[in-house]
Order: sequence, then structure tokens, then C-alpha cells
Amino acid sequence: MKRETRKHRSGATFGSKAWKRFRAHRRGFFSLIALAALYAAGLAAELISNDKPLILVCGNRVFFPAVHACTEDDILGNGSHLRMTSYAPEHLPEGSRAVYAPFRSGPDTIFTADDIAPHRRITVSLKPEVYAAGVYFDKSGRQVRAIGDTHALAAEINALDFGAFSRRAGTRFSNLPDKPFSMSSGGVEYRMPAFEKRVSPPEFVRIDIVKDAARTPWKAQLAASLLKDPGAAERLVPPGLDAGCAAEVKSAIAACAASGYSPPIDVLDGNGDKAAEIRVEAEPLSWPFRPVPGHPMGFDAAGRDVLARLLYGMRTSMTFGLALVFATMLIGIAAGAVQGYFAGWVDITGQRLTEIWCALPFLYIMLLLGNTFGRGFGLLLISYAIFNWAGAAAYVRAEFLRLRSREFVDAARCQGLSGARIMFRHILPNAVTPLITLFPFSLVGAIGSLTMLDYLGFGMPDTAPSWGALLQQAQAFRRAWWLILYPSAALFVVMLLGVFVGEGMRDAMDPRPYSRTE
Repeated sequence: MKRETRKHRSGATFGSKAWKRFRAHRRGFFSLIALAALYAAGLAAELISNDKPLILVCGNRVFFPAVHACTEDDILGNGSHLRMTSYAPEHLPEGSRAVYAPFRSGPDTIFTADDIAPHRRITVSLKPEVYAAGVYFDKSGRQVRAIGDTHALAAEINALDFGAFSRRAGTRFSNLPDKPFSMSSGGVEYRMPAFEKRVSPPEFVRIDIVKDAARTPWKAQLAASLLKDPGAAERLVPPGLDAGCAAEVKSAIAACAASGYSPPIDVLDGNGDKAAEIRVEAEPLSWPFRPVPGHPMGFDAAGRDVLARLLYGMRTSMTFGLALVFATMLIGIAAGAVQGYFAGWVDITGQRLTEIWCALPFLYIMLLLGNTFGRGFGLLLISYAIFNWAGAAAYVRAEFLRLRSREFVDAARCQGLSGARIMFRHILPNAVTPLITLFPFSLVGAIGSLTMLDYLGFGMPDTAPSWGALLQQAQAFRRAWWLILYPSAALFVVMLLGVFVGEGMRDAMDPRPYSRTE
């Protein structure tokens, strides 16, 4: 009885059969397509979100400002070699034609309060005024004193009939426990709080009087840009107001839309007492700002569009992850191959040096290098690569130790082939299976590591678009839910797709489900 195994051969192990098995793994295959589409969207971010024209036609000349910087002399012909900073229609030559991206904001475009002022919300709320007073009675039913809003409730206090509460009052004067009691009459509520037995009977009992303006709380809001509609202010006026008060509310709405502030408005009842309060409030124009039309993911703490930062951050994260994985794989393959092929003292020495290297405090070294050379993509990639290769080296070393004594290696030695040719031409193609299955998981780890370093402030420069920087802002501005939701969702989706791709590759490369016993 023998088990069929894959032949040792010189070539890639992820061949046509493995690719067919991977395509049969629907979740992994479609996750790979989705991940590639997201990366393509990041690479083509200028075509999706950009504050510069994709195509600009000035006379007989055609420019592509989104991908190639233009000078003022190129566009305006004024002889200035300064870079063109504004492509607004009023700054372009007459007769120019431009094609823009769907979203008119770049990763570094900083918006002003005037840009979001049309989207600020004007909120009008009506809060009924509540008056309360407590009236104390003795055993004879005589009013002893009253506290609270006695002026507004003078009529109710004078008309209070103690007889309706005499039975409840008798129970309390007898020092017996009693439940709370309430009754309503003419929009006024009369209450007696719960009573517990005391050391000695009480001398007085209290009846609470609560009266409101018989209005229900009301709230409405509208974007400031819609207030230009004559009927818009009408929708913000609370119902039931007289003409004078309604006009006052409309004036407050207009003033609040213009200056952002309006004092509260008192609504009086027939007796001249305050029945309710109307507040007209304008949404503050401060960063970060919520999503608005044209900016579906809102703005960050610096007034930059979150959608643009996410798209360009996707490109940065995926490029960093792929470059880091390739770099660590190359270093790990070289180190693991040398240790595994020569074994003996070379392997032992290499293992001890690897252990010493891995024991170095990575975060402290990153801080030192960042403070010395400044933060940047290249420095971050190199620093992370030289500390992240040990895992790949361990897999390659183990495979080389397993394969170095096989027959095809002995045959290659007998042919007089060099050690480097045997290692990388004959053994390595049969030892890369763990690296292929490890690649997607390493990519996910690299993206997560970059996000973590950016979140801690040790990663990319502050001006670079980064998911971690957006999450760091979300911690400082807890009210900005969009800074929490969208970067977290993007990170979650990319890492989840990477894990699914890794599972598909692992299942496709596993020979056990595809072998048979004879």
C-alpha cells in the first residue's frame, strides 16, 4: 500500500492544478477578486477623488493635471514657473474645458467653513415651561406654607381643596406607610409622595402642584441652504403660536442662519406667565464635520475629505503591505535557505544570531530612527523588513532541512552543481508551499502593523493619508462617528478578504485532500 505524493520538480508548486483547486474555493477566489478590485481603486484614486481636472483643454493644448503637475506658464502663459494651485473655473483661461473626477477633493485638500456653511443645520425646539410648588397642611387642614413657583401657581394654591386628600393625609398623620398618590384637574397635577413610617408622626403633610403649558415638546431642523425657500421657515415654526410670536421665531431663524446665534424666545400664556421657551440653534462650523452631499464620508479634524483619505490610504496600506511581504520573504528565504541547506554549525550560529536579533526592542528602534531621520514610507518599510523576516526564515529553514537529504538533491550534488544552484533551483521550488500559503496572512499582518504604527504616531508622516491617523482622530473626537465607522470598516473588510484568500490558498496547496491510497 502506498500513498501518491507530488513529484519533486524544479518549478512553481502553485501550478495549474493548484490554481484550479483555488478557483473551486469560491470564498477565497472571490475574495481575491474583491481585494484586487479594492487595490485597483486605490491605485486609480486620482480618477475617483481629486481636486484637479483629469483632462484640461486650453485652446489647442491638452493637459492632465491629476497625474502631471502643471505650472502657471503652462496654463495661463504668464511666464511664471510656479505650480498651478487652483483649477477653479474663474482661474482658468476663457474657453477652457475640463473633466473632473466624480468627487472634487484630494487627500490634502483643506476645506473652509464657507464650503460647509450651506449644509449647516438650523434646529428649532420648543420646550414647555413646567411650574412646581409644594403646599404644607397641618392636621386641621390649614395651609401652613408653600414653596416653589408660588407666584405662577398662586391661583392653584389658593383653590387647593384639602378635603380631596383628607383620607390620605389622615393615614400619614397616623404614621402609617402610604403609597404615592396623584390626581389631575384642568391641566394641573396634584401629587403626594410616598410615605414611610417614622419615629414620630409628622406634623405636616405636603401636596405637590405641577403645571405645564399644556404643550408637547417640539423639534425640527433644516439645512441652512434650504432656508432660501420662502416656505422653509414656515416648517420650522412650532404650531399654535400667535402671529407676533411666529414672526419673532422667523426672525430668529434668519439671524441664526446668518450669524450662528439667536437668544431664546419666551412664549407667554394668557396671564403673562412664561408658558414655553423656543430655542433656535445653528450647527457649529467646526472640524471634524459630518457627511454632507458631495462628501459622503465627512471631514477629518483638519477639514480634509475622509473619502479621499480612505482611497489614498488604501493605496498606501496595500502597497506597503505587498512591498513589506516581498522584502521579508526575500530576506527570510535567503537566511532560511543557508541555514537549512548547510545545517551544522552554520544552522546553529544562524539560529543564535536570529534569536539575538529578534530580541531587540523594535518599537524603541523605530522611535530612534524616526526621530533621527524623520518618518517616511521608505524608512518604515526598511525598518520593518529587517525585523520581520524571522518567521519566513523559520519556514524555509524547516523545509530545507527536510529536503536536503532527498534523492534529487543527492543527484544534483553528483552532477557537480554549485550549492547556490541546488538551493535556489532545485530545493526552493519544492519548499515554497508554506510561503505561498503564508503570503496572504503576512499581507494582512503588514497592513495591520502599518495602521497600528500610524495610530500610535510612529508610522507615516502626519500629512500622508492613513487609516491609522483617521482612527487616532476618532479617539480625540468621540462625537465624529464617521471617523470611527469608515476607517474601521475599510480595515476590517481588507483584512477579512486577506484571511479568506489565505484560507483558499492553504486548502489549494494542501495535498492531503487530493491524494489517494492504493
